[in-house]
Amino acid sequence: MERNAYVARSTRETDIEMSLNLDGSGKSSIETGIGFFDHMLEGFARHGFFDLTVKIRGDLIVDGHHTVEDAGIVLGSAVKEALGDKKGIRRYGSCILPMDDALAMCAVDLCGRPYFVFDCDFPALKAGELDTELVREFFYAVSYSAGMNLHIKMLSGINTHHMIEAIFKAFARALDEATGKDERIKDVLSTKGSL
Repeated sequence: MERNAYVARSTRETDIEMSLNLDGSGKSSIETGIGFFDHMLEGFARHGFFDLTVKIRGDLIVDGHHTVEDAGIVLGSAVKEALGDKKGIRRYGSCILPMDDALAMCAVDLCGRPYFVFDCDFPALKAGELDTELVREFFYAVSYSAGMNLHIKMLSGINTHHMIEAIFKAFARALDEATGKDERIKDVLSTKGSL
């Protein structure tokens, strides 16, 4: 049975529709109004084997902050909804991913408790039309909206584009692992009996 979610969120700053299939093949249709951010979300879908559709109309005349942050809120909500009771999932996932000069580490625990660590400094202030400070805001929002323990660390890197892309791909692979099913897990992977 495929694990799907559809989330719509509308405020005075953004209007977002998102669908997510955790058991997809990596297909995506992304329209955020920020080209580089579209590229990152496409990479996330492809490398996590998630089917993802995103349509955002945001107040880009102000800047990209609301669009990117709210996308994180909605993605986190979609992950949480698609996971349901979390029975049978591996819960933990991690990835160290190279992209040319960049080496990114990401670790995920789908424990239901949000916690976020982001250890990365980008050399440039922008990647395309994306303010690089918004990368942190996006993943913070994902973590807290999903109830996910998320650690991201840039181990090395000199090119901002490569660094950000490595982060999104490492997150995709870590999340794919954590959401994956393991037939040995009959309930939830917790001594508490719930996640």
